[in-house]
This record gives sequence, structure tokens and C-alpha cells, in this order.
Amino acid sequence: MEGKEEDVRVGANKFPERQPIGTSAQSDKDCKEPPPAPLFEPGELASWSFGRAGIAEFIAAFLFLYITVLTVMGVKRSPNMCASVGIQGIAWAFGGMIFALVYCTAGISGGHINPAVTFGLFLARKLSLTRAVYYIVMQCLGAICGAGVVKGFQPKQYQALGGGANTVAPGYTKGSGLGAEIIGTFVLVYTVFSATDAKRNARDSHVPILAPLPIGFAVFLVHLATIPITGTGINPARSLGAAIISNKDNAWDDHWVFWVGPFIGAALAALYHVIVIRAIPFKSRS
Repeated sequence: MEGKEEDVRVGANKFPERQPIGTSAQSDKDCKEPPPAPLFEPGELASWSFGRAGIAEFIAAFLFLYITVLTVMGVKRSPNMCASVGIQGIAWAFGGMIFALVYCTAGISGGHINPAVTFGLFLARKLSLTRAVYYIVMQCLGAICGAGVVKGFQPKQYQALGGGANTVAPGYTKGSGLGAEIIGTFVLVYTVFSATDAKRNARDSHVPILAPLPIGFAVFLVHLATIPITGTGINPARSLGAAIISNKDNAWDDHWVFWVGPFIGAALAALYHVIVIRAIPFKSRS
């Protein structure tokens, strides 16, 4: 009898008690947070990895504007939406390019391709101020060049069709456009934080491979929702590149919306991730 009882006890140990559903994120397996990035890191300025990361952001922003603005021009040139890919096609172009470019550049620069994403990650102390400013400058330069190439292909049509510049649509106030940009950018940056979370990466090995997919899909969904309102900015570099090359008065009148909105949305997403989702300030106290 004692032998049988011992076998039962041993057998029970083969099947450890399962953790209740919904609490897997509370395990101690991967609770250690990566150290915050320093505010200034002068040493990285001389490294090749720093330089090539900026180049990667420039090329990604260039390709992003080239493909997406060219798609917008194709839709606007069509006599009606049914004769082109329509709003859904524009949304797919933006989301699909983000998916592809994040996949290509994530291992080099992190695949930001967006000053709002860079700003949100900086606030969360994921990168230094030095790197954040460098990325934003390179993203904006790449976006300007990408839109410039599209205009070079079709200068007359580009100017006549607005050049893909973001404006607040007639019937909407600037406040409505600002709100749409804040919420849309929040969705994007929140997805970026969730898809690249270090704790999830440690627990689920497939997460880094799949990270570009939800980010691109978030961009696609936000475009479906807000193209009728603002043309969907959620990326100040994209808005700046198209505004500079088209140089339309209405684009500049509304341009502040496409910087202030995305930066507020990114800041809110960073605060939500750090304070609510990861509870980092509370962990540091314990």
C-alpha cells in the first residue's frame, strides 16, 4: 500500500498544477525589466551601428512615402473609387508597407519609420535622446525624398491632385482632426509597445517574428477609420514630406495637427504601457 501511495505522489508531481487562465503575465519567469536607456549617450555617435540605423530609417521612410503616395495618386486620378483600389487599397498600402519595412529594419534600427513611434519609445526610456533626434531627422529627410521622387514622375498630376498631403477634410473641425490623430496614433504606438514587449518576448518565442504583423495591421485599421477625416497622418514624417513637396496652403494651415496629435497620442500610449500595463514605477518601489 505504501508503494502505491508513493507512486501516486510521484505521478502527481509529473503534472504540476496549471496556472489559472489570465495570470500567465504575472509569472516570475520574466519579470526583470531591461535597464532604461541613458538620456545622452555621446559614445554611440562614433559607432557604425548608430550610423547604419539612421540610414535604415532614411531608406525605410523613403520607400514608405514612395509607395504610399504613389498609391494615393493612383486613386485620385481614377474617375471613381470603383475604378481604383479605393480607400481600402490605400489603407492596405500603408499597412502593408509598414509590415514589410518593420520586418526588414527591426534588427538594424528597431523599425520605427515614424517620429511618433520614436518619441513614444524615447519617453519609455527605450532609446537615448541622441538616437531619438537622429532617427526623427533621418525619417523626415527620407519622407521628403520619397514624396519628391513621386512628384518627379508626374509633376503636373502631383500638384493638381494634392500630392498626398494631409489636411482636415471639409465638414470636420481642426479639433476633430486633432482627436482623430491622437487616438489613431495611440492605437499604433500601443500596438508597437505590446508587440515588442520584452516580457512577452521572453515568454513567447514567436512574438519577435510576428511583431511586424500587428503593427502593420494597426496602421491598416487606423487608415480605414480616419482617411475620411484627415487622410490619416499618425506619422509626422509622412505628413511633413508630402506637405513640403506639394507646398499647398491648406496643407500648411492644418500641418500642426499632424505633429501635435501624433505626439500626444504617442505620449499617452507610452504612459499607459509603462504605468498601467507594465507597472514599472510600482515595481521600482518594491
